Amino acid sequence: MPNASSFKPFTLALIQLGSIGPNKAENLRHAREMILKAALGSVATKKPDLIVLPECFNSPYGHVHFPVYAEKIGFSPGADYDVVVSPSDSVKMLSSAAKEVRAWVIGGSIPERDIADDTKVYNTCTVYNPDGELVAMHRKVHLFDIDIPGKIKFKESETLTGGTSLNYFDTDFARIGLGICYDIRFPEMAIIAARKGCHVLVYPGAFNMTTGPLHWELLQRSRAVDNQVFMSMCSPARDLSAGYHAWGHSMVVDPMGRVLGEAGEGEEIVYSDIEPSALESARAGIPVTKQRRFDVYSDVSAQ
Repeated sequence: MPNASSFKPFTLALIQLGSIGPNKAENLRHAREMILKAALGSVATKKPDLIVLPECFNSPYGHVHFPVYAEKIGFSPGADYDVVVSPSDSVKMLSSAAKEVRAWVIGGSIPERDIADDTKVYNTCTVYNPDGELVAMHRKVHLFDIDIPGKIKFKESETLTGGTSLNYFDTDFARIGLGICYDIRFPEMAIIAARKGCHVLVYPGAFNMTTGPLHWELLQRSRAVDNQVFMSMCSPARDLSAGYHAWGHSMVVDPMGRVLGEAGEGEEIVYSDIEPSALESARAGIPVTKQRRFDVYSDVSAQ
């Protein structure tokens, strides 16, 4: 297992963003406003070290909207990225906000058009350090193609392409694994992230009114307990006037499956203090990380 960041206490803020409409400029303005608000902290918590936006925060959610709102980014892992000349308005806003509040920002996700092949559109999460530098990116690997008769039918693959890499980033307080929404249903991703040393998994997401009540909390608690890590998903607020009705309930779960914080349905900022001792005690008391039988089954992170 590679060396991970040292794990230190930090404060996480989830922005359950509301009022996401057809005007991208207004969506970006409101998201920036909420980042600045989240950075102030709350009565019970200090200023957050990491601020998270929800999936698809700059446009309406829907496969018909993704190509219309898609922006080119042109980020390559490990290479310097010049935000000043970025073709993405969303990247420029997120970078500026992170630098202004001096915090790490996970920019939810936006539709991204491949700079080398403009026929490909991805659902993409970007990450910024407190200097405003774009340091990591994750393209949603598993596309949300479901059909529950009488409930919901949705096919992201009609306009989106799935990502082809698993991603995490290091801060001075934790190693953090990335995913987006439907990725959480595939436990291999979380297992690999934990085996690579991630302490916290953050998946911006937008479950709906059918799958949300059934699986939103269940999946987060399952991934947290399976891997003895902190798990968090950040949703848009519920808007019944929109074409897609998000479940809301942005959430943070500890390594024992306890829910540390949860939003309701509307626009809200949820703060959680992340304590490494919770991870350490979980792994000491139930030492599954040392009891795996790779002589009987293979380690998926080594494939």
